[in-house]
Amino acid sequence: MNQYTYTDLVHYQIRSTPVTIICLKGKWKDDFSYCTPCSLSLFLSPSFSLQSYFVTDYDPTIEDSYTKQCVIDERAARLDILDTAGQEEFGAMREQYMRTGEGFLLVFSVTDRGSFEEIYKFQRQILRVKDRDEFPMILVGNKADLELQRQVTQEEGQQLARQLKVTYMEASAKIRMNVDQAFHELVRVIRKFQEQECPPSPEPTRKEKDKSGCHCVIV
Repeated sequence: MNQYTYTDLVHYQIRSTPVTIICLKGKWKDDFSYCTPCSLSLFLSPSFSLQSYFVTDYDPTIEDSYTKQCVIDERAARLDILDTAGQEEFGAMREQYMRTGEGFLLVFSVTDRGSFEEIYKFQRQILRVKDRDEFPMILVGNKADLELQRQVTQEEGQQLARQLKVTYMEASAKIRMNVDQAFHELVRVIRKFQEQECPPSPEPTRKEKDKSGCHCVIV
């Protein structure tokens, strides 16, 4: 079983190797969280949780953790989700999680242009911490159900995603739109990235198998 760990910034694991996915959001006052009891949940606000209800009170979280299991593309996955604070005063903590992150959800609210404008800063910070030119990330525009309050157009989100060379999705925790899909797509991006970085070893020949015998790995 693959293990995936998500933090506010998200942690993921492929094959048997621990991996971290980080969900980053701007410092806006989002006011809800959502999940389903049998699937992944997308961190869409500073109060993200895995409880199956809609939260209307703003409650910025310093850190909370959850575990879920699911199947993505017919491959079992364990999701360890760590929800951390997005406020500026917790910047040092956020950077610490970035160091272990294997994939990132860059989340902003389409009803708050300020959160959208922070995304580029987060992306550059990730690349600096990881010392890479590219890294698995997905850009997510949250609160897509609040069309009349929209301050960031879908075209602007797509344009920023092209600039960052990432996939763009819009989601709504309130109406359960693209919540699971965002995590699933990020897992696919991470798998592809890790397979390119560490291609699977070739199958041993019959002679090598006979020589090596049976290997038992306990994780």
